[in-house]
Amino acid sequence: MAVWSIVRFNVLANYKIEVSFADGTSGVADLSPRLSQGPLGDGFDALCDATVFAEVYLEHGALTWPGGIDLAPDAMYQRIRESGTSTLAAKNRKVA
Repeated sequence: MAVWSIVRFNVLANYKIEVSFADGTSGVADLSPRLSQGPLGDGFDALCDATVFAEVYLEHGALTWPGGIDLAPDAMYQRIRESGTSTLAAKNRKVA
């Protein structure tokens, strides 16, 4: 098992998830900057619904949601080791 494999998680309020990795590293995945924007036509739109967000599960050491949505655990691990938090950045809204 890779050190960056997630072994435990806990869904928190406001689109955040506390995660623990195989080597004992732990921190918070903060998806609120992106998900609080609402649907933007990208792969994360379904997670803007708090009920869907709460359906997260582990698959092969990664946070995964129905519909094939997942987050790369290796990148998350690196950011959490550096700062304690991994953030899914906000996106620029397209203006017509």
